[in-house]
Formats: sequence, C-alpha cells, structure tokens
Amino acid sequence: MQGDLANLAQYLSAKNLDVWIESNTAYHAQLTQYKILPLDEVGKIADLAIVMGGDGTILSVARSLIDADVPLVGINRGRFGFLTDLRAEHMLEEIDRILAGDFTKDTRMLLSTQVMRGGEVIYASYALNDVVIKSGLRLIELEVSIDDKFVYKQRSDGLILSTPTGTTAYALSAGGPILHVNLEAISLVPICPHTLSNRPIAVTSSSKIEVMLVQIDEAQLSFDGQFRVKLEVGDRILVRRAGKTISLLHPSDYCYFDMLRKKLNWG
Repeated sequence: MQGDLANLAQYLSAKNLDVWIESNTAYHAQLTQYKILPLDEVGKIADLAIVMGGDGTILSVARSLIDADVPLVGINRGRFGFLTDLRAEHMLEEIDRILAGDFTKDTRMLLSTQVMRGGEVIYASYALNDVVIKSGLRLIELEVSIDDKFVYKQRSDGLILSTPTGTTAYALSAGGPILHVNLEAISLVPICPHTLSNRPIAVTSSSKIEVMLVQIDEAQLSFDGQFRVKLEVGDRILVRRAGKTISLLHPSDYCYFDMLRKKLNWG
C-alpha cells in the first residue's frame, strides 16, 4: 500500500493540486515530503478526502469528518470493500474521472446514539454502519421500545441497530436483511436470540429507538466496531437518525447491485 500511496500523491501533485497527507499515514508510509495534518484537521482544509484501505478505514475517517462537508473516495486495499470501491490498479484513471466531474454522489445516513444512566447522558457518538449491544459470557435481557411504544423483551447475545450501509456488515452475518443504501430505514437484528421467533425488523429512519438493559452479567456498546462503552443494568440506549450525513463519490458507472453481486459472489 505504501507504493500506491506514493504514486497517488506524486500523481496528484503533478497536476498542481494541493496535496495533504494525514500525519500517521505520512509517517508510516514515509511520505513526510508532503504537507501533513492530523485527521481531525482534514475537514477544515480539504475539498476531497481520498481514503486508501478497507471499510474499517473509511468508517473511521467518516466519523472524523462528520462535522465537515467533505466527500470521500475509497480505494480498496482491504478484503470486501463495500465502501471502498475503487481498485488500486485503476485508481489513477478513476480519480481522474472523479476530478473531472464524472462521478455520482452517494449520501449515507448516520445513527446518533446516547447512553443514559441515572437520567444523565454518559456517552454519545455516531455510527455509519451500526450500533451493537453485545453480551460478554452469558445472554443478556433487553427491552426494546420504538417511538415510546413497547416492542418486545428479548434474551439474546445482543442486538445490532444498523443503517442501510451497515446491513452488509455485522448485521448480514447475524441473519439480517440487506437494505438498499437509499432506503430511509434502520434495521434491528437480534444476535443469537434465545427464542427463535425474535426476527430482524426494519423501521423508518425517523423512528426513535430505545433499548433498556434489564439483566446482564457483562455487556458493551460498540460503534462501527471501533469504539466500545461498558454497559450496566438499567442503562438506556437511545438511537435515532443523525441530522448529519456522509457523502461518498463513485465513478459514474458505479452500480450498487453490481457491487453486491461481486462482493457476495452472486451468480
């Protein structure tokens, strides 16, 4: 990947574009001859953020740029690449097309989450993929309400609350549905429920979802699988659509269904 980064930086600089490289990336890739800045400063300067790596990398960058109106382009150097759809071997041609305006803009919703304990917010964050409540060694008991209406009490290994973007991630492995990224919806996917009648459901993105921890030995809450918060009995997790979005740029011939077919090996 170091060579690809160097080639891309050199190529863009030769076009008289102002190239900045995130500080950790510059250090590890030995590209300190370029302008360098920390990730949380990118949104103040950049018109376009090019992310090279896997889906986890773009999830991390997306959250860091949540307060900036900076679109993202993903170059896949991971495994699946549901979000990073440009291939490294064709990246220069594809980046040229995007810089020339030959692209489609894809706006993705985010989830906003608050953890309430004793009537106070103890943690709040955003997620592009999912918010996951996960047990430790034993089953946990959850009580779910949507728009202040009781839905069910569930014993399981946990619960995945997913955006349409995240339905091809952990939620898919847990048996959840694939939701087209343009749908305005949130999916709730039980993880190994004790009662098999507890099935995944999808609700409108305007829904206010509340999950209360009724009984646990050990549990945690994660955001896109990257940040974790330890939970306690009585904690309430409030999840709703965020007022902010993330924009991804794709080549103009990008097709969501083509991507699914290739990544999931459909016939």
